[in-house]
Amino acid sequence: MTSKAASEGPPSVWEDLLEIFYAPRAVFERRRETPAFGLALVAFVVAAVALAIAFRSLMDPIFDAEFKRGMAQAMQQNPKLTEAQMLKGKEFFEKFSVLIIGVSSLVIPLLLGLTVWLVGQVVGATTQVGQAMMIGVYGYFPRILENLIGAAQLVVLPDDAITSRYSVTLGIGRFLDVAHANPIVLALLGRVDLFTLWITVLLAVGLAVTGRLSKEQTAAAGAMLWIAGALWPLWGALQAL
Repeated sequence: MTSKAASEGPPSVWEDLLEIFYAPRAVFERRRETPAFGLALVAFVVAAVALAIAFRSLMDPIFDAEFKRGMAQAMQQNPKLTEAQMLKGKEFFEKFSVLIIGVSSLVIPLLLGLTVWLVGQVVGATTQVGQAMMIGVYGYFPRILENLIGAAQLVVLPDDAITSRYSVTLGIGRFLDVAHANPIVLALLGRVDLFTLWITVLLAVGLAVTGRLSKEQTAAAGAMLWIAGALWPLWGALQAL
């Protein structure tokens, strides 16, 4: 006699990609025994690259603002650095921006999955590596929605309102004066935004479902995941001091 799960067949990736936005626990419960994530990862990369191509011209104000801010910090750290050298770096990024976004879209969800697994080991989760990778991939999909909302803002906001990438975020960083804010404060408060918190919650829920965690363990895991995500921007902030 076949089981109910077997008769229903494997979970649909496309159904999961839709439900991850409003019913994440159901997605992770379905995926707990079949934690395949390859097709979902391909879908994420394709969507990210397609949006990067579609909104390439819209992103120019953010690239320009971040370049000016980065150039000021770099020249402060290294007075021998010339504007011409910085412009070459900008030209390289602009030329290969779509490729860079494609590679980062492939790597970041996997790094998130590895982080989920490591945090799971700390809090006592039974989550396996494959399950953690699945959580990292599915849990990162709100970034697609964030890109769409950011692009919509770039359509209506004047160029002088874009002072950094934080200008189109839905969080505290949007209201900070990035030109004068302490880099460490900016790195931390910049992560207090809707989509970063949403992704953190999704990762914690996935870990709770696959690792059979209690509410207390889940809360601790969520806090550690948020802190882990802050390590890289904090490193950059320390370099800018």
